[in-house]
Amino acid sequence: MLDRSFFHQAAAAALSVVAIASIAVFTARAGDKATSVLDFHMKDIDGHDVDLARYHGKVIMIVNTASQCGLTPQYKDLEALYEKYKGQGFEILGFPANEFGAQEPGTDSQIKEFCSTKYKVSFPMFSKIVVKGKDIHPLYQFLTSESTNGKFAGEIPWNFTKFLVNRKGEVIARFQPREKPNAESVVATIEKALAEK
Repeated sequence: MLDRSFFHQAAAAALSVVAIASIAVFTARAGDKATSVLDFHMKDIDGHDVDLARYHGKVIMIVNTASQCGLTPQYKDLEALYEKYKGQGFEILGFPANEFGAQEPGTDSQIKEFCSTKYKVSFPMFSKIVVKGKDIHPLYQFLTSESTNGKFAGEIPWNFTKFLVNRKGEVIARFQPREKPNAESVVATIEKALAEK
């Protein structure tokens, strides 16, 4: 008859192998590089964690915004675009940033108040982030880096730069700050992306 201690040792060894394997898997996942904007976790304007994977299957416009910019009225056009196409699976994600002329100096709560009262913004707004420079947020590092977004890479030049992402999470277009959200070329690109299932 085998000693009970043999079974205890065998069980302990098996548990150790499982634990080591679990740690290895966790470490591998934690070390994985983002391959899509859907791989990021962000804070919304109320401070809640948001996994951008929730937008898988949607067409997304990512915009860096500001409240005191000459282009701030684009909020009105963005909201109109959102209202028109949200039923077809279109989302706009607004990311306030203060890198350009310090035109977004407020707190998240002040930005939220401004957007909701002045422009009736109902699309998702996120916590203020850095979109260029040494403290750039990883999402914008991904969007602007040659190695991760070669076709549409390049430093953000100003507020209201717009990236369009298809239903698979791939960046398919970039529109410059002065290109209005309701411009014919922008709308045509959105409609084409929405038509792809």
